[in-house]
Amino acid sequence: DFGRRFHPTVNPPQRRPRRPSRHSLPLPLRGPVMFGRIFLTALAAGVVSGIFIWGAHSIKTTPLILAAEVYENQGEAVGDGLHQVLPTAPAAEEEEWGPADGFERNAYTLLSDVLASIGFAFLLTGMIALSGRHVDWRQGIVWGLCGFAAFFVSPSLGLPPELPGMQTAELSARQAWWLSTAAAAITGLALIALQPRVGLKWVGAGLIIVPHLVGAPRPEIAPSALPAELAAQFAATTLVVTGLFWMVLGGLTGYFYNRFERS
Repeated sequence: DFGRRFHPTVNPPQRRPRRPSRHSLPLPLRGPVMFGRIFLTALAAGVVSGIFIWGAHSIKTTPLILAAEVYENQGEAVGDGLHQVLPTAPAAEEEEWGPADGFERNAYTLLSDVLASIGFAFLLTGMIALSGRHVDWRQGIVWGLCGFAAFFVSPSLGLPPELPGMQTAELSARQAWWLSTAAAAITGLALIALQPRVGLKWVGAGLIIVPHLVGAPRPEIAPSALPAELAAQFAATTLVVTGLFWMVLGGLTGYFYNRFERS
């Protein structure tokens, strides 16, 4: 009899795999989901934080930069006068292109701030995803402060924020030192925060210190028309504004990362 051979099962339907994935790795379908979560988190947090830092730059740091450009132009005017007096002096080079003051300059500043914020948000979200830890907006602020320490505080100990007209070392040397210092700080902070072994924590602390023992590239000492008070005010203002930016970026990254996990 057909009905006697087949009976309804008394066990509940299976909703999980019989065996866990090999070495506790996520299932293949989880990869695109995680990538989408990282992408949306970085995009949302980066755009909002970029608009925030653009507003802070417009109110606090841009007026200081414009004031420094006045002193820089005065120095260039003196140099042009010397070129006219000395017939053997070489001709002045053509000025580099720059956005016009007003709307064009503000638009380019907004674009660069938003793009940079999205890039930093991708780095921060990727580190959070690799850590495997639950992060909300409160923990996100802590992660943001770590990014502030790695990308601003540590490099600024050797290369402080620069205004137009300040004496600086060669650009390639500064870029190489900045990148190596930021990479060492990121690796060091990751070892200190994520590794349980005390020895690795000490290795992380050593990595943070090494670039400063080597030293940042130094420019040749030369007279400058830029007042020291203006440079000090710019450095202090940039420190506060950048710190607030990283706190906002970290808090938003933690918030969106947690929100997209639930959705």
